[in-house]
Amino acid sequence: MTTKQTFSPRDDDIDVRALLGTVLDNKWLIVAITATVFVISVLYAVLATPIYQASAVVQVEQKTPSLPGLEDLSQTLGISTSEAVTEIQLLTSRLVIGQAVENLKLDTESEPKHFPLIGAFLARRFASAQPGDVAAPLAGLNRYDWGGAQLDIFQLEVPNDLLDEKLLLVAGAHGAYTLQDGDGNVLVRGVAGQLATGHGITMQVKTLRANPGTHFDVKQQSHLATITQLQKDIEATEQGKDSGIVELTYNDTDPVLATALLDQVTALYVRQNVDRSAAEAASSLKFVQEQLPKVKVELERATQALDTFQLREHSVDISMQTQSLLDQNVQLDTDLEQLRMQMSDTQHHFTPEHPQYKALQQQIGQLEGEKGALQKQIGRLPDTQQELLRLTRDVTVSNQTYTSLLNQAQQLDIARAGSVGNVRVIDVGAVNIAKPWWPRRIWVVLGGFVLGGFLALAFIFLRQLLNRGVEDPAAIERLGLPVYVSIPLSSMQRKFSFRLKHRQAGNQQRLLALNAPGDLATEALRSLRTSLHFARLESKNNVLMIVSSSPGVGKTFVASNLAVVIAQAGQRVLLIDADMRKGALHKTIGGKAEQGLSELIVSQTDFSKAIRSVDGVEKLSFIARGKLPPNPSELLMHANFTALLERLKPRFDLIIIDTPPILAVTDAAVIGHHAGTTLMVVRFGINQVREIALAKQRFEQNGVVIKGAIFNLVEKRSAGYYAYAYYAYTTAKA
Repeated sequence: MTTKQTFSPRDDDIDVRALLGTVLDNKWLIVAITATVFVISVLYAVLATPIYQASAVVQVEQKTPSLPGLEDLSQTLGISTSEAVTEIQLLTSRLVIGQAVENLKLDTESEPKHFPLIGAFLARRFASAQPGDVAAPLAGLNRYDWGGAQLDIFQLEVPNDLLDEKLLLVAGAHGAYTLQDGDGNVLVRGVAGQLATGHGITMQVKTLRANPGTHFDVKQQSHLATITQLQKDIEATEQGKDSGIVELTYNDTDPVLATALLDQVTALYVRQNVDRSAAEAASSLKFVQEQLPKVKVELERATQALDTFQLREHSVDISMQTQSLLDQNVQLDTDLEQLRMQMSDTQHHFTPEHPQYKALQQQIGQLEGEKGALQKQIGRLPDTQQELLRLTRDVTVSNQTYTSLLNQAQQLDIARAGSVGNVRVIDVGAVNIAKPWWPRRIWVVLGGFVLGGFLALAFIFLRQLLNRGVEDPAAIERLGLPVYVSIPLSSMQRKFSFRLKHRQAGNQQRLLALNAPGDLATEALRSLRTSLHFARLESKNNVLMIVSSSPGVGKTFVASNLAVVIAQAGQRVLLIDADMRKGALHKTIGGKAEQGLSELIVSQTDFSKAIRSVDGVEKLSFIARGKLPPNPSELLMHANFTALLERLKPRFDLIIIDTPPILAVTDAAVIGHHAGTTLMVVRFGINQVREIALAKQRFEQNGVVIKGAIFNLVEKRSAGYYAYAYYAYTTAKA
């Protein structure tokens, strides 16, 4: 027995065929969006102000400890040989950046105004015949700089309320200028090269070269804000792990300024490093000089005590055993004294919790333990030998300590005088003017092309996701509405709709069935005519109502052209515009809206004036909506409307009534009680299933049964086909 497995697609499965179909259906929109973004990216790559990147390299060497023994101790503790991490913070500190800001006056910004989009591009391409030339203004627009303008502000001091506020400087003739606030109030008037004051502002312009009337944007930023911004803009990174090589980069539209800033930062950093090293050596020298007098006094006291003892004991000599113990004791005391001095110096740099401080404590404790063991051996010697050993040891230790301190004092004095720090500049600031860092034109253009395609695809898929309009007749039929016909989208009707919207055709007819009888949409209406012939056999009367759930679905188009094709089949047809609010049938048929339905109901006109013939269609008559009444629903509920229809039914084979949308007003529900057949127009891709179901429910609640649906403006899709399709089948030419 064979078991067949059937697989049904799930709702969350990705339909690749449908996705490709959506792309093909919107291919021209995708091309348009992609081309637009591509052109924008090309314009940006050409017109964007170039940004240059300056770079400099600094080497940070390992610090040599100030006192002897610290280097070995650092290696024992495993301290990293690279100090670049700490030095990077110093490189971008406020101490260094702040001084560079003051030296270069970076907290004062000035920039000439350029014509939007292309002004900066033209100004960069200006080539002066002689130094100092300024480009002549184009088209008399002298407020903009077209090339060569320069403003160099030597001094600018503003009140606190004007800090970070954009001011306007207007150039005058012969170096004169006017400084204004954002409201156009004059703050300062001055001349280049002279100090000017006013309204709490002190200003001195060093150089002003521009056409009279040229505008400059001027801003005095707060010092701290400028430093903070530069700390973010200057990038300092170590090249390789523990290499000690630090690279600095800075981007700016002015390559000269970018290079000057990095030169200032590196020079100031090296200077403060040298000053810091010299100060450290001076501090250590001061400590050694303070210890020298104390050690000298101890040496003199120990020497005096030894001489006195030898005189009293008549020059007692030290035995070989005692000499060995003395040497060991002296060595231990010397090492202990050195470690204690290192610990005293370390206390100036680290806390007792620092690993280096704790390591010194551990070494001192170990040596003191060895000294205690040695003291026990010395205690077993004769009293005379013990005393002589003690005194000799004091003299030897004090002498060695004093000599060591003298040597250190000389070394530190030399280090202080010749201090060079542990950093040096490897590469000074430099920038490649021929190749800007940004924009990278090739990448910008390629990126624009890719971005345009991505945005186009994202747009069409998002629109497809948000627009849940019906695109398959089966979705309508699942609501219990049989689809009588699917009317394809007509390019000819698009032209008529465009003219109707923009009122370009006056009172001319816009009937597709007359102007394009071979159009696919007209053929579909003929198919609807055939279907209606059988559907009306069970109708209670000859009144056909065309309705819709919402406006803009082509209901008027269906009603008018259906009336034409039925009349062309030999039936007497009356087309009534019952939309007395926004009815536009008179624009499609031709003529004016007055003398129509609203006047007939209130007996302000008669049939002879209201019923009009339609040019080109012998058996088609038309009643326009009439004047716009204040109460359309009440007019339709009046007995006169019922009587009107009763008088018209015998005179025509079919009466087609165009009504307002049911979800907008209740007029269609009122008219529906008089109609024998009601068809709902559903627009492809616009009307949603829920909307159609709600309109159907609204009619049923009012006792009106919808006979079926007309699927209008169906577009061809690449992802598949629909149940109703029409093909051009015309007479061949002889």
